[in-house]
Amino acid sequence: MSDATQVPSTAAAVDAAPTGVEDVRTGMSANALRQAIEDHLRYSLGRPAALLEPKHYYRALALAVRDRMQQRWIQTTQTYLDLSRKVACYLSAEFLLGPHLGNNLLNLQIEDQARTALAALGQDFDEVLACEEEPGLGNGGLGRLAACYLDSLATLERPAVGYGIRYEFGIFDQEIRDGWQAEKTDNWLADGNPWEIVKPELSYRVGWGGHTEAYTDERGKYRVRWVPQRAVKGVYYGTPIQGYGVNTCNTLTLWSARAIQQLALDAFNAGDYYRAVDEQVVSETVTKVLYPNDQPEVGKQLRLAQQHFFVSCSLQDILHLLEDFAGLPVRELPNRVAIQLNDTHPSIAVAELMRLLVDERHLDWDEAWPITVATLGYTNHTLLPEALETWPLSMFERFLPRHLEIIYEINRRFLDEVRARFPGDDDRVRRMSLIDEGGDRRIRMAHLATVGSHAVNGVAALHSELLKTTVLKDFYEMWPERFSNKTNGVTPRRFVALANPGLRKLLDETIGQGWLRDLDRLRELAPLAGDPALQQRWRAVKRENKARLSDYILAQTGIGLDPDWLFDIQVKRLHEYKRQHLNLLHILTAYHRLKQHPNLETAPRAYIFGGKAAPGYTMAKLIIKLVNSVAEIVNADPDVNDRMKVAFIPNFTVQNGQLIYPAADLSEQISTAGKEASGTGNMKFMMNGALTIGTLDGANVEMREQVGAENFFLFGLTVEGVHRVLAEGYRPRDYIGQNDELAAILSLIAEGRFSRGDTEVFAPLIANLTNHDPFLVIADYADYVRAQREVSSTWQDTEAWTRKSILNSAHSGKFSSDRAIAEYSDDIWKIAPVTIGPPKG
Repeated sequence: MSDATQVPSTAAAVDAAPTGVEDVRTGMSANALRQAIEDHLRYSLGRPAALLEPKHYYRALALAVRDRMQQRWIQTTQTYLDLSRKVACYLSAEFLLGPHLGNNLLNLQIEDQARTALAALGQDFDEVLACEEEPGLGNGGLGRLAACYLDSLATLERPAVGYGIRYEFGIFDQEIRDGWQAEKTDNWLADGNPWEIVKPELSYRVGWGGHTEAYTDERGKYRVRWVPQRAVKGVYYGTPIQGYGVNTCNTLTLWSARAIQQLALDAFNAGDYYRAVDEQVVSETVTKVLYPNDQPEVGKQLRLAQQHFFVSCSLQDILHLLEDFAGLPVRELPNRVAIQLNDTHPSIAVAELMRLLVDERHLDWDEAWPITVATLGYTNHTLLPEALETWPLSMFERFLPRHLEIIYEINRRFLDEVRARFPGDDDRVRRMSLIDEGGDRRIRMAHLATVGSHAVNGVAALHSELLKTTVLKDFYEMWPERFSNKTNGVTPRRFVALANPGLRKLLDETIGQGWLRDLDRLRELAPLAGDPALQQRWRAVKRENKARLSDYILAQTGIGLDPDWLFDIQVKRLHEYKRQHLNLLHILTAYHRLKQHPNLETAPRAYIFGGKAAPGYTMAKLIIKLVNSVAEIVNADPDVNDRMKVAFIPNFTVQNGQLIYPAADLSEQISTAGKEASGTGNMKFMMNGALTIGTLDGANVEMREQVGAENFFLFGLTVEGVHRVLAEGYRPRDYIGQNDELAAILSLIAEGRFSRGDTEVFAPLIANLTNHDPFLVIADYADYVRAQREVSSTWQDTEAWTRKSILNSAHSGKFSSDRAIAEYSDDIWKIAPVTIGPPKG
């Protein structure tokens, strides 16, 4: 048969299809989506019509949307490989993604089509979206930031892959029982995950334990091999990350641990069924749970195993793509790949990459080390000593013996360099060592990441400066060129467009479309902030959002809130440095004043909290109990409950966060100065028009600079003030003795007023505040109460408050994750945009 008469290929036939005929897997119209949903209900789910529920329509729609991303996903990956473009690889132990469906519909710009398609099938769009189980693969800001960065990388068309862990059980679901937090298993995979694609053939072996052996290779060179005691297999699960309004669809790769041999047949045949599956059970434990309790020794071992597991899988995958797919030598790694370590969790990558280069690819140390340093970058997220990971040296010796040898060698060479630069400064050598020699010898993972990376950054201007002058001061003095600041950002797609559709519509009509890709355009609102018509529409949007949140809180807690009141909100992880208890002291002050002076004029206010405490963090859980105990008394007291109420929203997630952020009038960002690296919740509130009450901490500093001091409620000690107070010998009792009102409300708690007469339950919290107060709650109390009076006064002037609200949104553009990712890409990774053409067919 001649070429002219050959039957066309499937692809050619699709390309030759008549104009206007849409493929059921790729068509973007409402009709094509409807047909796709029906097809998936029939062929993928196999459900008869009589048994269909909204959750089945969710899954069918999710699969239909994934179909529409598939060609973009394949095309994006193929383009990166064809062009040999440099790719950013973002290593993070957490990716708090939030629900996928709404985000993907938004980014594909087919929300209206999906709504129409579901309506044609007799389904409510919002009810179907609510069926999605949120993947709780993160604890808070760190994981949410990683998810925002993936969204921005795809939207800005920057080649990138995210690498993390596919935890079978995510961050726990929080229930409130008698005011206390109770943890419940987050079985987010119970009904499967329609967004991911597993590739069992793409797996990597990861060792654990054992010993090392020295030998001489065929060239007569000294070599070391690691002989692990056991090994697990890391299996690839890929999730598409679609950019907004572009064809770029990047990849999130999550690794799941599997046994190399899943069934010991000899044990099974002998009737020893437990031993037959022991290997499988032990292996799969590695990725079973996000953040296992690491108070016991076995918990610490599992945390270390998780970190090593996902880092090793990711590095092996990166080298596989470089060498086997791109056909490039390993020496090209820094020119083709930029690996970013999101905090210290993946910092074992320094030692693991050296092992892969020296032991497995037989590079000399002096060649492998510059490759490693040039490839890796490190983002530090904390100044808290307890959050700067260290691992017992004995644990490394037992479970990662080869990595310990490599760390010893890195440290030896590094400290020789320190001695050459700073001769005779033995104290500096001790401080900078990768090994803390005091007491139980420990490996300092932040030091390892800093030494093994060519770039080190903090996540807010203040935080980056404090890094240089405190925890990494010695390293900054040695390598000032390595350090920079990259202030965090959040994606406006999820946290404005998805979370606040009323504001999205108002912005589109006021400043025109395009701001979702260029958030600096919100500045066009500033000259209009005093316009009465805009203010009226602005308030209407805010009230609608508050009514929506009020309905949710009533359904979840039984507490009714008035949407016309001031909504004062603090939602974030429960931690003493974030000072939810300072917020509570102000609430109790307002309560005490109203009880003392029933006719006191005050702005009615709803105080709303949300956030999870780590299961082993006793003080944080006690604060949650106090919030709920105060709510129980205040909300039932007819003397005050027409002017104040308190609510704790259980199980704070990305999903209910999308209800919470748009509803806030006042955002509580009240951490002790110098303790919060950046914060990202503060940015989400600001974008949605909340005013902030806060300290000069983290990104608050830059937010206040952007919006102007007159539009920010500032209080509290500065970083310098905190240091001064502590240096002078801080005594919280002195402050209490000078403030009768503070003494009175502490007495109310201590006497059991909020614990049904039980004087013991909150005794540890009172003792902590009066005797130690490590986060200076008492020192900042009086100024906080003053700032809250200013809040109440400003709220009384509706036009002034609305103007400030508009200006907060107008000046939030800097805090888009698009800006942050452009800075990472241009300054650290050197990653250029790559335009992906329209999907074929």
